[in-house]
Amino acid sequence: MSRYGLSRTRTRTYAAGALALLAFATACGDNGGGSAAPAATTAAPTAPKPTTGAAPTSAAATPGATAPAGANAAAWAKWNLTPLAPAPAAPADKPVKLERTGPVPVFSEVKTTDKVVFITIDDGAEKDPKFVEMLTDLKVPISMFLTKDIVKNDYGYFKPLQALGNHIHNHTVDHPVMSKLSPEKQKAEICDDQAALTQQYGTAPLLFRPPFGDGANTPTLNTSVQECGPRAIVLWRESMQIHDMQYQAADKKLKPGDIILAHFRGPKELKGATMTQMFGDLLARIQEQGFSVARLEDYIQAPAS
Repeated sequence: MSRYGLSRTRTRTYAAGALALLAFATACGDNGGGSAAPAATTAAPTAPKPTTGAAPTSAAATPGATAPAGANAAAWAKWNLTPLAPAPAAPADKPVKLERTGPVPVFSEVKTTDKVVFITIDDGAEKDPKFVEMLTDLKVPISMFLTKDIVKNDYGYFKPLQALGNHIHNHTVDHPVMSKLSPEKQKAEICDDQAALTQQYGTAPLLFRPPFGDGANTPTLNTSVQECGPRAIVLWRESMQIHDMQYQAADKKLKPGDIILAHFRGPKELKGATMTQMFGDLLARIQEQGFSVARLEDYIQAPAS
C-alpha cells in the first residue's frame, strides 16, 4: 500500500489519438457499444435485456433488501425497480487518504471489504430532468465529473443533483486527448475547468478524471493536476453500456470497491434508451451481483486544510 492509503492500481492507460476527433457525445470513448477504458477490457457478459417500454429493467428482489436511507419501496417501484440493499455506514478510517501537496495518486478502485461499488457519471451532455427526479426519489449516490464546454449552457441542471449530496469533480474544459497536448495546454484544460466549477458550485473539485483515461499515469499530467488543485486522478474498473456493463476483469464480475463509469447521455447516444433507463439497468446489474452503491467521497479522506 502506498503512502496515500491506496492499493497499487491495476490499470494502464493508453493514448488513442483518433479519439481526439470524436464529438463530445462520445465522451469518454463509451458510445454504448464499447469503452476506451484505462486498461484492457473484455466483452460485456450476457445479461437480461430490459423489457420494451419507458421503464428500466427491474432486478430480481434481493432477500432482505431494504431501500437506502431516505428512499422507500414505493419510490423504487415508480421506476420499475426493487430497492438496493443499503450501503454500510461510511468507514471512520478512510481507505483513501489524500495529501495536500506532492504527486497525486491514480486509482480505479478503493481498497475495502465492504460489498459496495461507486458510480461516477461523466461529461454532462444529457440534462434530462427525469434523471434529477429519479435520483431525488432513489437517493442513490453518484460522483459527477463535468466538462466545462459541455455543461456551461446549463450549469443549473447539476445543482439539484449536488444538493442531494453528490460531489462535482474536474473533467477538463473541452474533453481532449490529454497526452496529445503540451504541458501548458494540459494545465489550461484542468485549471480552467477547476475555476469554472468552483465558481458555479461553490466547492473546488477534489478529484480529476482525464478524458478516455488518457495520460493518467504520466508525470506531465500528474504535475498539471497538482498545479490546478485536484488531489487524485480517478479511473474506473467497469463502464455502463446502455443495458449491460463492460468489465476490465477477466471474470466479468464486480469486486468490492470498484469504480463504475457512466455518462450523462440521452436517446441519441443510447440507441433510443433514456438516461433513466440506462441508470435503472445499471442499478439492476449491480443488484444482480449482490452489491450496494456507496458514495465515493465517503471513502476518501481529503487533505487537511
